[in-house]
Amino acid sequence: MEIVAYRPEHAEAFRTLNEAWIGKHFTLEPKDREVLEDPEGKILAKGGRIFMALDGGRPAGCVALLKMPDGGYEVAKMTVAEGLRGSGLGRRLMQTCIDEGTALGATRLYLETNSALAPALALYRAMGFKELTGCSTEYARCDVWMERGL
Repeated sequence: MEIVAYRPEHAEAFRTLNEAWIGKHFTLEPKDREVLEDPEGKILAKGGRIFMALDGGRPAGCVALLKMPDGGYEVAKMTVAEGLRGSGLGRRLMQTCIDEGTALGATRLYLETNSALAPALALYRAMGFKELTGCSTEYARCDVWMERGL
C-alpha cells in the first residue's frame, strides 16, 4: 500500500470512492458534486493537495487538503474502500495530511463530519482533533466540526 500525490488519471477514482461513502450514508450535495467533478480546479488550483492510497496500483482511498484563508487546511473527501476499512489506511491518510500541513506551514487542520460516523470520529480524536462549536458549513450533513493545531 502506498500513498501518492494525486495525478489527473486519479480523477475518476477520487470521484467514485467519495460517491460510494457519501451515497451509503447521506445524499450527494451540490458542493460535493462541484468538488468531485473538478478536483484539479476546486482543490489543486487553489493551493490544496489530494492524496491517493494505492493497493497494488489500484486506488483504495483518498483525502484532500483544501487551503483556507486563515492559513489552515481543511481535511476533506477522506475515504477508504469498503473492504479496507479498519486496516489502518485511514490513519495513514490522516498522518499524510498532518505531515503535509506541517510542511506547508499550516497553522491548523480543520474538518467537518457527522456524529453518525463513529469510526471516523474515533480516528480524528486519536489523531489529536478537538471539537469546535457553532461553525458554519455548506453541507447539510455536517453536525460536527473539529480542528488540530500544527
